[in-house]
Amino acid sequence: MPDFPAGPVLNCVVLDDYQAVAGAVAPWQRLAPRVAVSFEARFLGDDRDALIARLRDADIVVANRERTRFDAGLLAELPRLRLLVTTGMRNAAIDIEAAAARGILVCGTGSAGEPTVELTWGLILALARHIVTEANGLSAGRWQATLGLGLKGRTLGLVGLGRVGAGVAAVGRAFDMQVMAWSPRLTPERASGAGVDMAADLMSLFSTADIVSLHATLTPESRGLVGRDLLAAMKPGALLVNTARAGLVDQDALIAALKTGPLAGAALDVFESEPVAAGHPLLHLANVLATPHLGYVTDENYARYFGDAVDNIEAWLAGTPLRRIS
Repeated sequence: MPDFPAGPVLNCVVLDDYQAVAGAVAPWQRLAPRVAVSFEARFLGDDRDALIARLRDADIVVANRERTRFDAGLLAELPRLRLLVTTGMRNAAIDIEAAAARGILVCGTGSAGEPTVELTWGLILALARHIVTEANGLSAGRWQATLGLGLKGRTLGLVGLGRVGAGVAAVGRAFDMQVMAWSPRLTPERASGAGVDMAADLMSLFSTADIVSLHATLTPESRGLVGRDLLAAMKPGALLVNTARAGLVDQDALIAALKTGPLAGAALDVFESEPVAAGHPLLHLANVLATPHLGYVTDENYARYFGDAVDNIEAWLAGTPLRRIS
């Protein structure tokens, strides 16, 4: 998508537009002639000098999820920045206090949980039935090399029962699975309302479930939540799915469990550093199905993200900011 003509008073940069689609899914033209909008498809987060050069003249930045980290050091290098819009209402990659101290307003956008629910089930089905392996094998001339895992009657364990976890639970019930969940603040009433059993603790969930799917929020307390003990307690042949945050899982412990058991496989949509390097060890394990953080990447969700971003910028220009985070 070409940049809009230069010349207006303010400059806006939309970062990390990997697919070069942000310009087409929202009415950015509404901001003209007050704001010149440009779109950056490259990932510059690993090149601080290039990132600063790209943003130095920006009055407004739209951050696409947590792809680029806005720490205090970076914010100090951006003297013109006054409005930082993040897609979604939570962004752990932004130092909110540092932004506030510099007079930078941080606003968010709406988002949908359904895309991540849908991707989670795509990964569960692909992993359980070896769909990618079999499709690639068929293209190479092989016919039926694996034995799939049927879901009916199996136990699905959910770590986290928020909007996404509850959506995943509903589909699990439709497959006639036994669904159980755990989170530190889960109550029997919430579990019952979602139609799931409440696990007594994490260990009982991991030792009981045939498939464990992670939907918890990453906090200092939950970082490394899934470690060697929990992974070792899983049933032989069990599967792990993570469409939440990579930091929930001890990576070394996960690699060991995939290499030596008991894990039969893992489906991963999230990584500690993104975009993930081609040489990452998890990408080279035959029992790992990896996708490039697609959980929220759908046409409708992007239209909501960037449509709300346009609304936020207009409201800020009018002196009535929307969806303030700081």
